[in-house]
Amino acid sequence: MEGLNLDGWLPIRVWQEAGQWRVGWCWFGNGRLSQPFFGDSVEDALRLPFNQVFRRQTPLDALGQWQQQSPGLAPGAFIFHASRCGSTLISQMLAQLDDHIVISEPPPLDTLLRSDIPHAERCAAIKGLLSSYGQRRLGVEQRLVIKLDAWNIGELLLLLECYPDTPWLFLYRDPVEIAVSHLRRPGMHMVPGMIGASVLDDGLPFTGQEDFIARRLGRLLQVGLEHCRGSGGLAVNYHELPEAMTGRLAGFFRLDDGQLKQAFAAVGRHAKQPAQVFADDSDEKRREASPLLRERMERWARGSYEALENLRNDLCGEGI
Repeated sequence: MEGLNLDGWLPIRVWQEAGQWRVGWCWFGNGRLSQPFFGDSVEDALRLPFNQVFRRQTPLDALGQWQQQSPGLAPGAFIFHASRCGSTLISQMLAQLDDHIVISEPPPLDTLLRSDIPHAERCAAIKGLLSSYGQRRLGVEQRLVIKLDAWNIGELLLLLECYPDTPWLFLYRDPVEIAVSHLRRPGMHMVPGMIGASVLDDGLPFTGQEDFIARRLGRLLQVGLEHCRGSGGLAVNYHELPEAMTGRLAGFFRLDDGQLKQAFAAVGRHAKQPAQVFADDSDEKRREASPLLRERMERWARGSYEALENLRNDLCGEGI
């Protein structure tokens, strides 16, 4: 692969074929990644005539080779979250900034984080992958921010082993509000068997959707709490948003006044559906919760949520 040139190409898929790991690439040119999720940007790019004609595949080690030939930005921040709790709002605010690259829940990263690739090779592939995402395709980019899938909180220590100096935060929300959102439209990790083995599994039988979602959320919040305590994560509650972006999150993301003004251009829109006006629906979701759901949340998730709140308030010095 001497003379490898992947300018304008980004990895969109990692898979195993005949015992060998492969990487699929897509041509993005210098187009900005402004969609709420990386997968949305991929769908747009695949509609281009060029990408409908040309496909590019490489061995997994091409990620490391491309990193050596063309080092990209290292991640400046990781966003972990309990799902349906404001992570997309934050990532969309940051995506308004010309000097930021925001990669939101890229499937190749999830694949590598949860693969059975030998440890050293897996770490090298993760670094090569994120270096590919951190390429300065417009020439003005200064910061790379990665938002993980909710269940990747289970792989946080592996990611921090690769990037020990990268700060990270954990977003969460009242578990009843999260659960109602998943009852309306389940995320992948709230459908039994959809994402395969993950840190959310507890090995116990479940009785109905409310019970399953409550236990998964309980695990998410518990693991997030443990990592915030043990690995220096910043605990952030959905109800702090978007105002916290002018306070402690401005410091976390190192945003100046001009960047904040630009970032807040995204606040008036619904994060996942930009054509819609954003509105806080917390009260509506709490009213919608059934007595059974509330009971399950008290049993499986409330304790970890309250412990996260105590941790957050201790760090903030106030109950915001």
